[in-house]
Amino acid sequence: MKIYTKTGDAGQTGLFGGPRVRKDHARIEAFGTVDELNSHLGMVRTHSVAAAFDPLLRRVQCELFDLGAQLATPEAAEERITAGHVEALELEIDRHEATLTPLTCFILPAGTPLAAAVHVARTVCRRAERRVVTLASHEGSTIPANAIEYLNRLGDLLFVLARVSNRQAGVTDDPWIHP
Repeated sequence: MKIYTKTGDAGQTGLFGGPRVRKDHARIEAFGTVDELNSHLGMVRTHSVAAAFDPLLRRVQCELFDLGAQLATPEAAEERITAGHVEALELEIDRHEATLTPLTCFILPAGTPLAAAVHVARTVCRRAERRVVTLASHEGSTIPANAIEYLNRLGDLLFVLARVSNRQAGVTDDPWIHP
């Protein structure tokens, strides 16, 4: 089977079990940004110092595949991302945040190369969340019940993991100083 089908050459693509839509359709934007986030997490995993997070990030990547597949399906389907997935992210946030000093100011997305890469993934996660919110606002649109909450918690987790990455390397968070 060839990788190219030429069916998207006119700027349209097919949804799972559904119609063809423009490639800039809100649904395509939503699951495309989830896919972009997944790729950024793959880049994060290439950092050897990310080994402690690797099983967690691999699990999240698999969950993002499930979320993307569900977002690519225009009809209501069995929930692949559940409240349990959201709760699991909350447990990870709490576990990792317990190792950090509490924040007293905003911090810049900086530090080690790993922390910077995690911050990039975090910002893509926030954009994916916004794209899903946009999709949800379209009349008649179906989205997974826990999609927005999952992406919101994942963004929080990535923020915490960026801070943990800096702490583990002995790098202090860079505070934002308002001029």
